Amino acid sequence: MKRTPIEGLIAAAGFFAAAALILVRRFYGWLESLDLVVPLSLWGIAVVAGWLAYVVRKRRKDGLVGLDRSQLNPMQAANFMVFGKASAWAGAICGGVYAGALMYVVRKLDVLAAASDDVVPLTVGALGGLALCIAGLVLEKNCEVSPPSEGEGVG
Repeated sequence: MKRTPIEGLIAAAGFFAAAALILVRRFYGWLESLDLVVPLSLWGIAVVAGWLAYVVRKRRKDGLVGLDRSQLNPMQAANFMVFGKASAWAGAICGGVYAGALMYVVRKLDVLAAASDDVVPLTVGALGGLALCIAGLVLEKNCEVSPPSEGEGVG
């Protein structure tokens, strides 16, 4: 499996920020007031991904990766790697959407009364998306297994 390209994550975040800016500018009057449930869930998933990265890193450092019950199963580490990759992409997309909406709301603070109520949830969401993206990348990196050294069997 290839590593998640950071350039791709930045491009996705930029695209979704631009799309959100365009859509929020057009439909802001129709949107409901925002709450903190979804932005805080991004932070919750980022904490889970960060904790998994810590556990996998510690197990790899201690040599506890294998098929014994007391060890981290390599297939589980591969599943964690996929979770890290998905977290990185989800963080980039959600963070981009929140950042795009935040760009519009910050510019309209002095004009729209509802804009001041939306600044905090949008800021928490943009930063939560960034945290989720970083935690996903760290988890993905920690789940990588180096190839066997020369002369060592694969099986």
